[in-house]
Amino acid sequence: MYRRRCSNPPGEAADDVASATKLVEAAEAAHVPLLVGHHRRYNPLIRKAKEAIESGRLGRILAAHSFFWIYKPDDYFAIQWRREKGAGPVFLNLIHDVDNLRYLLGDVVSVQAYESNTFRANPVEETAAVLLRFESGVLATISVSDAIVAPWSWELTSGENPVYPRTEESCYFIGGAHGSLTIPHLDFWHNQNERSWWKPVHREHLSFEVQDPLALQIRHFCRVIRREEEPLVTGREGLNTLKVINSVKEAAATGQSVQVL
Repeated sequence: MYRRRCSNPPGEAADDVASATKLVEAAEAAHVPLLVGHHRRYNPLIRKAKEAIESGRLGRILAAHSFFWIYKPDDYFAIQWRREKGAGPVFLNLIHDVDNLRYLLGDVVSVQAYESNTFRANPVEETAAVLLRFESGVLATISVSDAIVAPWSWELTSGENPVYPRTEESCYFIGGAHGSLTIPHLDFWHNQNERSWWKPVHREHLSFEVQDPLALQIRHFCRVIRREEEPLVTGREGLNTLKVINSVKEAAATGQSVQVL
């Protein structure tokens, strides 16, 4: 979390719900803007997707699916902490995908999840299956693994970070009663007239201006510091995304559906 003047001691991390809540409440009490570094929200392709959803072109959104399948090589795990609980793809990677889904679809109210470490047998999870229920009624499924060789992840599909080789695939799928949308390629699939499985499904590509989301985020950060803009991703928003991830871990540990409070 980016932050200016707060009551937290220097160096105190906000990487769990309790410390994040303390940080957010301190910033709100002091009337100090708190900006969370979920940089993907600045990406024009995500903003275009949100615009398409909010325009109603997809109709009522009913379901969504997110892939995060990559393979982290063996030398990645040569560092001890990366093999320990808390260092897996749910905390380190999935949090950004969950934040994207929250940005596009709204608040999450309950979570179910399973985790597995059967491939590497480290204490940390390597694979997880997650079901999110949104306040709007949308149901989203997420499949996450850092032990699968595959082209379907934000890192490999978005072109956001040139260090990752880009694929021509998508990693998010948003389904509505009038059409569906793939992300990041922004292909809008729909029937031209009558909606029916007997009718052709047409593809329309939604265009957008490519810009570096990290550069956009830093410019926005400077404007927030100068009090020219309000944070795009507030501390409260970052906290709510963290609560979903915390609920994923709790649901996986207990085998129970968890309410996101």
